[in-house]
Amino acid sequence: MILSLKKQILPKLSDALPGRDISMPIFNQHFVTGNPIAPPFPENMQEACFGMGCFWGVERKFWQQPGIFSTSVGYSAGYTPNPTYDEVCTGQTGHNEVVKVVYDPSIIRYADLLVLFWTSHNPTQGMRQGNDVGTQYRSGIYTLTEAQMIEALASKAQYQARLTDAGLGEISTEIQPAGVFYYAETYHQQYLAKEPMGYCGLKGLGVDFC
Repeated sequence: MILSLKKQILPKLSDALPGRDISMPIFNQHFVTGNPIAPPFPENMQEACFGMGCFWGVERKFWQQPGIFSTSVGYSAGYTPNPTYDEVCTGQTGHNEVVKVVYDPSIIRYADLLVLFWTSHNPTQGMRQGNDVGTQYRSGIYTLTEAQMIEALASKAQYQARLTDAGLGEISTEIQPAGVFYYAETYHQQYLAKEPMGYCGLKGLGVDFC
């Protein structure tokens, strides 16, 4: 129980693991779309970044949408440079498990991604998502532009009203400018396409956005 509680508290910078200078080697081809998962991307593409619990199921949720060029899983919103999965699991990096989404805005809008974000997980659970407990499973929207920040905050207010009407709790989602995105190990990338029977704990609250 003590260990579980400790993993639900973000570490201070001074207590974070040191990490390393060398970035994670990746295979730069999406297992499903065949497109690159690392830049450069086509000029007409835009990027978004979300944390919704275990990144395996989250990534699949996004790559299944029309207009998605590629997706990738990684670590962000913490301190430790170029962390490994095992380091993130200790709770001593400050990082969240996140998904980078590269999308065509002429087909799918950022607002559409936000609706998918809110309705596909439980944004009221703090440092956990279902049975997955720890700071790496927190709900988060990491914005890359001022316009994304404005849309994200407005969408939070709208969905909170919907949750309140349904008798549910307060949203705990952190919304902040995106930090450095560190790619996760290649075996994590598009994991549920490679292992269709793999674990996925992603589950929404059953409350529509509108």
